[in-house]
Amino acid sequence: MSNEASTALDNSASIASYIDHTLLKPEASEAEVRQVCAEAAEYKFKSVCVNPIWVKTVTKALKGSGVLTCSVVGFPLGATPSDVKAFEARGAVLDGADEIDMVINIAAARAGDKGALVDDITAVAEAVHAGGAILKVIIETALLNDEEKVLACEASVEAGADFVKTSTGFNGGGATVEDVALMRRTVGPELGVKASGGVRSLADAQAMIAAGATRIGASSGIAIVKGEQGSSSY
Repeated sequence: MSNEASTALDNSASIASYIDHTLLKPEASEAEVRQVCAEAAEYKFKSVCVNPIWVKTVTKALKGSGVLTCSVVGFPLGATPSDVKAFEARGAVLDGADEIDMVINIAAARAGDKGALVDDITAVAEAVHAGGAILKVIIETALLNDEEKVLACEASVEAGADFVKTSTGFNGGGATVEDVALMRRTVGPELGVKASGGVRSLADAQAMIAAGATRIGASSGIAIVKGEQGSSSY
């Protein structure tokens, strides 16, 4: 475990720098989005993660705060064509997103089609990197067996992604310590690993970091840094 991770495990305040403060529910209002931005600036979270329609709002609200803007692509199903995902990613980056979390072609992962996965991720990675942003790849662990998870992680590495991420939080399951550890073993030390979905307490976050996570996606960021129990809403 790195010194940074050890510090985060011992200090609930420092864990804020791991957290993507997340609001992805489709009915989220502008007032709610602005509130999440204010919270992120106050607690010094790593980013605010929102749906693409809110990227401009978030980028403007976070200006000068040091908090990044994150958005999602092909979310939450991953079942759109790769060129559409790339177009969506390009637009979000142009609107101000620093980071993009894309959902893979889950059917390809389940079919064992690594080539299709690499093509899907590469299309988005090229669009994202051209704009100077970074790409996190959501493999949706709840829908895959271990062999399929490894395949998706390997494809992410081959396609030039910057992170792999466990879950959307919308498809029947979230992050587990076992999945984070498997993903870390597969991608090695160079890529980031984001644990997302169901991380609602400081203990949850500490366990994910100990397993190899370098980022935490959560709507319960404030509860996490306060050592409280968050709600299940995303």
